[in-house]
Amino acid sequence: MPEWHGQRLSRDLGARVEEAKGLAVAIGLEVVATYPLRLRQTRAATLIGVGQIETIKAEVGEGAAQLVIVDAALTAIQQRNLETAFGIKVIDRTGLILEIFGERAATAEGRLQVELAHLDYQAGRLVRSWTHLERQRGGFGFLGGPGETQIEADRRMIRNRMARIRKQLEEARRTRQLQRSKRQRAPWPVVALVGYTNAGKSTFFNRLTGSDVMAEDMLFATLDPTMREIRLPGIDKAILSDTVGFVSDLPTELVAAFRATLEEVTTADLIVHVRDIVHPDSDAQYADVVAILNSLGVNGPQDGGEGEDDAPDMIPQIEIWNKIDTADAETRGVIEDMAARRGDVAVISAVSGEGVDAARVLMATQLTARHKLQRIYLGYEQGEAAAWLHARGEVLDDEPEGEGHVLTVRLDPADTARFARLFPTGTSQA
Repeated sequence: MPEWHGQRLSRDLGARVEEAKGLAVAIGLEVVATYPLRLRQTRAATLIGVGQIETIKAEVGEGAAQLVIVDAALTAIQQRNLETAFGIKVIDRTGLILEIFGERAATAEGRLQVELAHLDYQAGRLVRSWTHLERQRGGFGFLGGPGETQIEADRRMIRNRMARIRKQLEEARRTRQLQRSKRQRAPWPVVALVGYTNAGKSTFFNRLTGSDVMAEDMLFATLDPTMREIRLPGIDKAILSDTVGFVSDLPTELVAAFRATLEEVTTADLIVHVRDIVHPDSDAQYADVVAILNSLGVNGPQDGGEGEDDAPDMIPQIEIWNKIDTADAETRGVIEDMAARRGDVAVISAVSGEGVDAARVLMATQLTARHKLQRIYLGYEQGEAAAWLHARGEVLDDEPEGEGHVLTVRLDPADTARFARLFPTGTSQA
C-alpha cells in the first residue's frame, strides 16, 4: 500500500503512514506493505514516477496484493493509469475514507449522506477503463435523445439520484432544525465534542455520560451524532453531543454531505475540542480540525487558542488534552506545564478517568464565564418563563413587584437573547 507524503511537510512521516494503515484496517483490509514516498514533482498521468511504479508493481506481483491504496488525491486519469500499470484495483485517500463512511453509517440520514458523497465523487470519474461506458445508445427523444453515450446516461442518472438525496437530506435538516429549536426552548446548554478521529472523543463521551457509544482504537469509530444528558458542577442539566471525527484532507464531498449533521456544532453553547496530545502530529491535527470548523462558519482561534479573547458572537471553545496515560514521565511533565500556563485546558485520560472531574469543572466554568446579571420582571402567570430562568441561569433574588415579581438572574448573553425571543413579554430591567 504506497502512501504519498508530500502535501503536508510539517507532518510526521511515520504518523502519516500509521494513519493511512489505520484507515485501511478500519474496513478490514490487511496491509502487506507500505511505501512512504516524497515527491519532488508530481506527474499528471500517474502522480508518481516510472521507477516508483515498477518497484510497487514488483511487490504487488510477489505479494499477490489485490488492492493498492494511494494516500493522496488521484485524478480519474491517474487512477486509471495506475490500475493499468499494476494490473489491480487502485483507490485514493478520498475513496478509502468514503468506503469507511459507507460501512459505518448506521442511521438512514448517515447512509444518505455517505451515498451523496460517493455519487459526487464518482460523477467525475466516468472516464475509467470500462469500455462499455463509451458505447452509444439509441433514444426516443425523451431521455437524452439519439446518440447519447452510456457515460452521459450514467452521469444523468447520478445527477438525478443526487438531486433526490439532497431533497431527502433537506427534509432531514429541517427536522433537525425543529429538534434544535425545541432544545433551545428547553433551558439546557448544548456542548459539542469535536476532534481528530481516534482522539478519544467517544471514550470521553462515555466517561461523562455513562453511555456505551462505540469507542474503539479505530479511525472513524463514530459517524452518526449521539446526544446524552449530563450534569456539570453548578449546572443541573446539559446536552452533550458526540460528532464524527475529523481527519486531514477530509474529502470535500464528505464535508458537504455531512454539513447538516455538523450543523449541530454551529449551534452549540460550547465546543470541546478533544485532542490526542501525545500524538506526534497533535498540532497538525488541531489545525485540521480548526480549518473544518472555520469552513462550517465556526470562528475559532487559529494559533492554538492562546492569547485571544472570545468575540461576542463566537462559540466558546476549550481543549481537552487526552491520552496523558500513554505519555512517558518527561513528556507528561512538559504537557502538564503547558496546560498550567494556558489555564483553559484539562489534561485527562478518558480511559482511566484521570482529570475528567477537572474537565467537568472547566466545561461548567466556560459555560457560565460570560454570564451577566439581569433584572427581569415577570407576571405571576408567566410560570414557564420563570422556570426557564431558574433552569438556564442562576437566580440570585426574587422580589415581588406589582402584579408580578423581579428576578435577578445571572445569564449568558446568548441566553438573554434567547429568552427575549421565547418570552417577549418578560421585561429586562438591567
